[in-house]
Amino acid sequence: MSFDYRKLKGRIVEKFGSQTAFASAMGISAKTMSDKLTNKVFFSQGEINIAMRLLGIKASELNAYFFKENVQNV
Repeated sequence: MSFDYRKLKGRIVEKFGSQTAFASAMGISAKTMSDKLTNKVFFSQGEINIAMRLLGIKASELNAYFFKENVQNV
């Protein structure tokens, strides 16, 4: 299973200007952030909580940012 992080990526750029700046604010490396946003590594619950606070994402918006599944057309 993979997730569609396009909306999350847009919010990151809107609030922090770059994924690198956001990764720094999260306390992780830019490489780790890249791996998370390309579905190579999953976000932990704690990381999601921190990201929501940093990005101003409400609990009601959680699924749209972190759990929207990629749809594969066959």
